[in-house]
Order: sequence, then structure tokens, then C-alpha cells
Amino acid sequence: MEQSTRPRAVVITGASSGIGESCALWLESRGMRVFAGVRKEADAVALSEKSSHMLTPVILDVTDEKSIEEAAQRVSTAVNGDVELDLVNNAGVVLGGPIEYLSLDELRKAFEVNLVGSVAVTQALMPLIRESRGRIVNMSSVSGLISYPFLGPYSASKFAMEAISDALRIELRPWGIQVSLIEPGDVDTPMWDKSQSMIDRVTRHWPPEAFDLYGPAVAIRNDLKRHGVSPEAVARVVEHALTDVHSRPRYRVGKLAPVIDLFRHLPITIRDRVIATQLPKYGY
Repeated sequence: MEQSTRPRAVVITGASSGIGESCALWLESRGMRVFAGVRKEADAVALSEKSSHMLTPVILDVTDEKSIEEAAQRVSTAVNGDVELDLVNNAGVVLGGPIEYLSLDELRKAFEVNLVGSVAVTQALMPLIRESRGRIVNMSSVSGLISYPFLGPYSASKFAMEAISDALRIELRPWGIQVSLIEPGDVDTPMWDKSQSMIDRVTRHWPPEAFDLYGPAVAIRNDLKRHGVSPEAVARVVEHALTDVHSRPRYRVGKLAPVIDLFRHLPITIRDRVIATQLPKYGY
């Protein structure tokens, strides 16, 4: 497989754990200079202890304009136009629950972190990316291709990421800036543990009838985590998206990858029935 051989640096958002951390450590091991975006100083220290001088933790909250501006300035000063600068928009949260009882604040948060934050970071770094003809890799999900019950906000934000990335890829074509989407299936990351905490937090404010209607079906099931691929598997695919001479618009990762297109093209009534059979029994 042909690969680009230019010296390069990469900014990765959401690098404190899971896929982001694996991407940061893997790309560093492959000789890239990595600016790993984390939200807390403690996460920066922990990541530094696992890495070498090629990895620089950067405080970066994708929902905070000042944080984004300061991180972009730090990266600009550090690279000084000497390398190709790439961006991996990985920061994300899993938010969900039945739409009927969904907090609108939770819905806004899903889009603010998973979509708006990625656009904000892309805008801040675009002058550097354009100048160096870097690349952009956006972390989507198979949930951006098929919407699953009780993960509606997460799926919606990932569907939106797919749309934004398609538009951006064509808009940046005149400058030769390649834009790719990574579409993991089930991945064994702490995100699912955090999503269970989110479910617990949200359901504390439910009225009794919400539990009567949806109670058995609201938990994120542990089998999503147990049978997921490793974050390192996703990191290797991210490397391909960054280094293949002609990157693909979409890269699928995980056990669901071979069947996802077939499943998407099933008649909707059949697809709904298949998904529904995987849920615990609930309702009347």
C-alpha cells in the first residue's frame, strides 16, 4: 500500500481515553508528532507517562471557544509550518434514552460535543491544514448509518457528522485536502461505562410512568462492550486514513463492517423487526 512520506504532525481531540488515547499512542509509535487534546491536567499527566517526547498533551475542550483558540495557537507555534498538519476529530459522548423522556439539554449536548465541537476545531486549525495540505479524519460510527433505539441523540449526531464530512470533503477538494470518516462498530472503550453513568443520571429525574413504560430497555447492554473490537484496531485504520496516498472517504472497522451495507438495504420493516428482537421486552 502506497503511503505519504512527508514529516507530519497530528492533532487528536478526545485523547484522554479509549479510541483517542489509542490513536495518540499508536500514531506516536509510528513516528508522527502528536498533539493529544485532553480536557483535564490529570489526563495530560497520565498520557505523558505513557508516551515519549513525540506526544504533547494539549488542554482542549471542544465545547469551549477559548480553549480551542488557545490550543490552535499552541499547535501553530509548535509546528511553525515545518510539517504536514493533520486533524483527527475524535472527541465524543454517548447520550441517549427514550425520545419521549429525553432531556433537551442532553440532546443539545450530544450535538455540541459530537458535531459542533468538531466543526469548531476544524475551523480553528484550517489555516494550518490548508497551508500544509494536511488531512482531516472525523470519527463517526455505524450509529451514523443506522439509528438504534435509545441511542437516538448519539445516532443523530453521527448522522450529522456523516453529512458534514461529505460536504467538507468536496468543499476542500480544490486544495487537495482529503477528508475521511472512520465508522467503527462495537468498540471496547470506557465510553460505554460512561454512557451507563449517563443513563443512571438521566433516569434519576424520570417520572414513575417512564420506568413503567421503558424501564427494562434503557440500559446500555454489556455485550456491546464485551464483544467490541479493541481501540487499537481503530487506531490502525486511522493511520491508513492519514497515510494512504489516496485515502478513502469511509473506513469501516469491527465485526459489523462486512454486513452493515446489507443490513442498511433491508426493507425498513424487516430491519426494524430485527433490531426490535434484540431489545429486552418492555411496554404494555
